[in-house]
Amino acid sequence: MATPLSVPLGSPQPVFALPPLDAIPDGEEDRPVEGLPLSEVGSMHLPEIVFGAATFSATYNEDSVIASDIPVRTTRLALRYGINAFDTSAYYGPSEIVLGTALKVLEPEFPRSSYKLMTKCGRYGFSQAEFDYSPATIRASIQRSLERLHTDYLDTVYMHDVEFVCTPVGPTSGHHLAALAEKRAEYGLGDGQEGKVWGPGDQKVLDAVAELRKLQEEGVVKHVGISGYPLPTLLRLALLVLHTPPFKPLDVLLSYSHSNLQNSTFVEFAPHFRTRAKIPQLLTASPLNMGLLTPRLPQWHPATPAQREAAQQAAKLCESEGWEGGLPNVAVGYGFRKGAELDVPVVVGLSNPREVHESVRAWREIREGKDKAKRIALEERIVGTFGDSVGWSWSSP
Repeated sequence: MATPLSVPLGSPQPVFALPPLDAIPDGEEDRPVEGLPLSEVGSMHLPEIVFGAATFSATYNEDSVIASDIPVRTTRLALRYGINAFDTSAYYGPSEIVLGTALKVLEPEFPRSSYKLMTKCGRYGFSQAEFDYSPATIRASIQRSLERLHTDYLDTVYMHDVEFVCTPVGPTSGHHLAALAEKRAEYGLGDGQEGKVWGPGDQKVLDAVAELRKLQEEGVVKHVGISGYPLPTLLRLALLVLHTPPFKPLDVLLSYSHSNLQNSTFVEFAPHFRTRAKIPQLLTASPLNMGLLTPRLPQWHPATPAQREAAQQAAKLCESEGWEGGLPNVAVGYGFRKGAELDVPVVVGLSNPREVHESVRAWREIREGKDKAKRIALEERIVGTFGDSVGWSWSSP
């Protein structure tokens, strides 16, 4: 992904000044559309839609938008709909600062007890050299996140993008379902390999998780987890944590870009995370596959030229079918349906009130079965446009 211009630890922090709450517009578009309310799922009682706040950074929005009243209006509308969990990171530029400022402004309507904050630490830039999983840095990072988010505790903290720090094991790109079958040993997932530390990178991950556990004991962090892209690596590290003293499973795991129309392999991995690694709470993110399943694909996206062309064909297909909301609506709806089937919340990036309304509308359409047969038929045609790259995972790092 493109660099979100992460703010280094110890450096001066950006400040976002917002007007008083009564000076911020609160019109019809700032209020929920009546309909089916969101429900909670999983052991952490999360809403089925989790607010992805990476959007509050230069990667996804102009500085003029981030510095306007749009973030607070977007956050307020989400909370009014019942989207009361927020996913952010120290890596997402000023995201924590913008989100924390918005929530502070909204405190009279939504006190801290009314929502959950989920952030990440350990990644502070685009390159592998800008990762720091040392216990001291983790503690300093979390202290900064607390200050940015105006809180004295965090509901969840993930070690961010663990594949950049751990010791590499197995193929980094390709169709990874073989990691659950004939190539398990090649990926470090064979019987008897669960507790193996493959190198110094693995030990760094274990030490980082141990520091998060200390912060958990201190009441600063409620739930400890890991996040990343390659599913075999996430599973291997989750098993390593479970099979290393104190032999305690992770509380939560976040996977992104593996429950979507181009790649839905999270469906096959989920039972292994739950039964083998014993993780009680799973989440998926990016049903739009980092923007691949939108009409305007980001330049930094790792998709191949053939995959980019397939995505354009998929967008044109939705347009020719006259599907309201186009490819993004179909893609987000697909993610919501898979999430419901697996009892897993879906993290969706939300930039403005319109996107909040659209996401809730798509979720309701799935839950209410609106045009279900037509939607599934269109999904199948979209999947078909990707040909051999269906289920293909890019290399990360």
